[in-house]
Amino acid sequence: MNNQTMTTYIGRMMDEFVQGGVKEAVVCPGSRSTPLAMLALAHQEINVHVLVDERSAAFYALGLAKANQKPVLLICTSGTAAANFYPAIVEAHYSRVPLIVLTADRPHELREVGAPQAIDQQFIFGKFVKWFTDLALPDKNEKMLRYVQTAAARAGYIAMQEPKGPVQVNVPLREPLLPDMSIDPFHREETDTKKIMGTGQAVPNEHMVSELASIIAHSRRGLIVAGELHMQEEQEAVLRLAKARNYPILADPLSQLRNGHESEMYIIDAYDSLLKDEELQQHLLPDLVIRFGPMPVSKPLFKWLEKHSEIEQIVVDAAGGFRDPGLTATYLIESHVGFFVNEVLNRVDKHEDTNYLNRWHDVNSSFRTHLAQYADEDLTFEGNVYRQLQHLLPKESVLFIGNSMPIRDVDTFFETQKKPLRMMANRGANGIDGVVSTALGTYAALKQPITLVIGDLSFYHDMNGLLSAKLMHIPLTVVLINNDGGGIFSFLPQASDEPYYEKLFGTPTGLNFEYASKLYGGTYSKPTTKQELHDQYMAHINEPGLHLIEIETDRHSRVGKHRQMMDEILREVKKEWLP
Repeated sequence: MNNQTMTTYIGRMMDEFVQGGVKEAVVCPGSRSTPLAMLALAHQEINVHVLVDERSAAFYALGLAKANQKPVLLICTSGTAAANFYPAIVEAHYSRVPLIVLTADRPHELREVGAPQAIDQQFIFGKFVKWFTDLALPDKNEKMLRYVQTAAARAGYIAMQEPKGPVQVNVPLREPLLPDMSIDPFHREETDTKKIMGTGQAVPNEHMVSELASIIAHSRRGLIVAGELHMQEEQEAVLRLAKARNYPILADPLSQLRNGHESEMYIIDAYDSLLKDEELQQHLLPDLVIRFGPMPVSKPLFKWLEKHSEIEQIVVDAAGGFRDPGLTATYLIESHVGFFVNEVLNRVDKHEDTNYLNRWHDVNSSFRTHLAQYADEDLTFEGNVYRQLQHLLPKESVLFIGNSMPIRDVDTFFETQKKPLRMMANRGANGIDGVVSTALGTYAALKQPITLVIGDLSFYHDMNGLLSAKLMHIPLTVVLINNDGGGIFSFLPQASDEPYYEKLFGTPTGLNFEYASKLYGGTYSKPTTKQELHDQYMAHINEPGLHLIEIETDRHSRVGKHRQMMDEILREVKKEWLP
């Protein structure tokens, strides 16, 4: 194959990605992917990030695309390299993150004949990609150049089409693989056609909007549930609806409504704890629920809505997805959040009654007041770590939250505050893998210091990701909550089966994580008091590289202390506010 032919073919594809809005590429080193990697780097409008581990690279690309909400190229060589992308592709599918996966492949004559580093890459990601194409081999024919441009434009368009998600472009390449950089691979004649594809916006029909506006107008105890909201305009629209109708907002940490807003009266941040009590459940019962975004992390909230299927429940989803795990939604509306709110508010009057809003606000404030009284120096109880951490986070920074216990503890212990910061997590598949790398990828997009709060098992799963902090000089502070095992299982029924629990679920590892910090050139500290945590956190927050703060906690006493504290607080709340 003529190298100029291959160079022009791949160059046109790369340029078409750029025309479609792609500005970032994550590249894993490999031979078969040589032209893809070199031509991505050669394009002046593509910023290339090189990561040597494919699984880490895929989650890094996920974080980059999640933070920007724009498609990112993810490039690897042939063989099992693509298989290492799989967990991140699954997460991208369920969390609706746009990725364009470019998998280099052997040419067709070398497939399934025993050639080295060749596996069947056809539909390797199954239904977890929105679209798959196996490109034709490079060809200099003008029609074939238009073909590869169209494929690139289509990949970017489908990745960004609601619901956003990953696509795979499989790229077979024959040797020689080194592109001819003496030519301009991105040159286009004035007559060359550019493929411009635009995504639309979901809009419900007039009849449906009028019907929903009538339901909202007659509601006296309306409640908003806000799951993960990426865009500021979505957050502002939800707040507009809350203010106009005096609806409380049960705000998931990932809704971004708990930080940086002036409307604290409407934000309820203790609902997960309050809804664990049946009397408070009845006291706070709404007559209408409007949910924006996916279901929040809170299990008590989920169970409460599931139990009261008689309540009108409206789920608004720009992608029209069936995100109704409790199967209790009365209406599933395909609409952009801002459009839905504007159309409803054009049809309903302001709701002046604040009784229901005050009811939620009063019990929420009472819970927070009593919770503050339990603060002490004991960092072996994880709740004290989170209560301290929320005040240490700098403005305009990112808190990336691990799954399992960290996201639940943030939900419980982080209070609403005016300080602007961003909270992020991988809540598509809720896995504990790839969390370190995803957090690092968000820095590439936002250029804001990252604090990662993560459990020991999840940290162990993705220690490879720490290399990026070292090589790319990313300021990453890791608050490692080390309870030496699977702490979340202590809250589950498995914990009562003592002969099996510790071996199958507790799974202590006894790892010394100080060595991991040294391996990647990071700093390390192990605070035991709140003052030490404060000093060691603030010492390195803006410095490039890894800063590991390990806090040893006791998962064996955690459950008892947590439940006793919550029982006492809820008793006091009910004493104050229940008739």
